[in-house]
Amino acid sequence: MKLVLPVLMSIAVAGCASAPAPVPRPQTPAERPASAFPVRPVLEKKGLEAVMGKDIATLKRLFGEPRLDIVEVYGRKLQFSGKACVLDAFLYPDGKGGTEIVTHIDARRSDGAEVDRAACVEALSRR
Repeated sequence: MKLVLPVLMSIAVAGCASAPAPVPRPQTPAERPASAFPVRPVLEKKGLEAVMGKDIATLKRLFGEPRLDIVEVYGRKLQFSGKACVLDAFLYPDGKGGTEIVTHIDARRSDGAEVDRAACVEALSRR
């Protein structure tokens, strides 16, 4: 009994303590127009000049109609494929006239294995 009374007292006192202040949730950033994102094409490797900084019409002349054309909130993804590889071109507004241009590309084989991007561009442009 001597042990029960101190335990009950500590529980009662703990019940009177105030709860910790809730941690405020981070607010989602306000949506910005696409022109608010600066876009600078970067030539990461020699051989990509044919696609980096180019518009959709240029890509279609070079590779033909894309296999996929996905319009996203701030940009667009075009996917071109051939026997040698699959090329994903990511286009975003250039900030001047709003023309979408290629700012990044990814290349892979159809099984997902990595492929040299410049070699893929060359292979797809020869079709």
